[in-house]
Amino acid sequence: MRRLLIYLVGCSLFAGFLPAATAQDRSPLTETIIRNATVLTITRGTLTNTDVLIRNGKIAALGKNLKAAAGARVIDGTGKYVMPGIVDCHSHSMLDTINEGSLSVTSMARTRDVLNPNDIDLYRGLAGGVTTLNLLHGSANAIGGLNTVVKMKFGRPVEEFIFPGAMPGIKFALGENPKRSSFQPQPGQTRRYPATRMGVEEVIRDAFTRARDYQKTWAEHRAAVARREKNLVAPRRDLQLEPLVEVLEGKRLVHAHCYRADEILMLINVANEFGFKIKTFQHTLEGYKVAKEIAQHGAGASIFADNWSYKIEAYDAIPYNAAIMTRAGVNVSMNSDSDERARRLNIEAAKAMRYGDLSEEEALKLITWNPAWQLGIHDRVGSIEVGKDADVAIWNGHPLSVYSRVDTTFIDGQVFFDRQQDLARRADAQRERAALEAAEPNRPPAGGASPRTPRGRRPAHDDDLGKGDTGEVEQP
Repeated sequence: MRRLLIYLVGCSLFAGFLPAATAQDRSPLTETIIRNATVLTITRGTLTNTDVLIRNGKIAALGKNLKAAAGARVIDGTGKYVMPGIVDCHSHSMLDTINEGSLSVTSMARTRDVLNPNDIDLYRGLAGGVTTLNLLHGSANAIGGLNTVVKMKFGRPVEEFIFPGAMPGIKFALGENPKRSSFQPQPGQTRRYPATRMGVEEVIRDAFTRARDYQKTWAEHRAAVARREKNLVAPRRDLQLEPLVEVLEGKRLVHAHCYRADEILMLINVANEFGFKIKTFQHTLEGYKVAKEIAQHGAGASIFADNWSYKIEAYDAIPYNAAIMTRAGVNVSMNSDSDERARRLNIEAAKAMRYGDLSEEEALKLITWNPAWQLGIHDRVGSIEVGKDADVAIWNGHPLSVYSRVDTTFIDGQVFFDRQQDLARRADAQRERAALEAAEPNRPPAGGASPRTPRGRRPAHDDDLGKGDTGEVEQP
């Protein structure tokens, strides 16, 4: 009975945060018009006193005094700001365990298989204007698992989260995490290879050498099939090497965890050796030292605004990193790598104006168009343009102000966060919780000690349990 009541309390609270799904919200024919707002298009400047017409999940028109269909949802945007939904290029939301740390190369593991669509952090991210996530494997491996790009359709089946047409990717990692600097093997336990930075490089080079041979073997088999040779036996499939062949063929993006300048140059050299490109360097704390080389390679950098010195290889980070790389021609984005930081990525972007004098448009690009480019989805999201997906957020003030908050967040033209609806539901959720707790026969007495935290419950900061991009506890 007690377990049932606890379960019902949890379900009640969870349901209280679900977006209100009216028939109009779910209808693919719904039209919404936001009138008289300041529209931050990102790519086409700022439009004042402008209407945004959303139809069939797309941005249908921008302009003044637009006409909408009868029965369309009308939102007064006077004094408010409309901007594209924020794109987070490095997230671990929806993933409870993100490191398959048993091997140095785990390219056969897929984050897609373990997504949790009920993660409450998704709803909190929506309240911060975030609409798209790049869900990455952890950094315990030189070559980690496969990523998943999702739209944050909280409250829907997990299949609806998958971003259609997004480029597949894979996680690499360099430095302290894959060489397991903080890992102390138990007596009699063999330390996993590699244990040095040069070992990490060798693991990556060896994997691509094997992948190139595997690619050649399959190419020869296909050529033999085309010649209609008889008695052919197909090569054995290798799920570890197939994603690396996709990297070699430009069909899968590489997102590489890194900190130091020397290891960034190392991976660029390895990529050049095998003829593939790194799409993003993640964290990239010393990117400012090799910004020219990153730009020449054509890679982007997805970084923290001012998070550093939490371990040795993070000591040389500076707050001007984003501005220096941007000026050198690197596509730069701000990411979260944290369920907490994900709710305030707008402020992370604003810091680049303070440290480096980026313009307002450049700062906003750090969390919209730039990460969309890094994920290969900039033709769909990242800016407010006619024909793009209606993934937008309405702010009660300028998004780069610490005093502003999100009023409404749309994904594909449907509301997934509405502040007024959220406030209206809180009282009902609290009353229902109180009723369920009152029915608990073993509840603590009034004024008594609080019940113990349930086992397995995540602490306030994800990195405390290694959920962040770690490979080791408390190391991003």
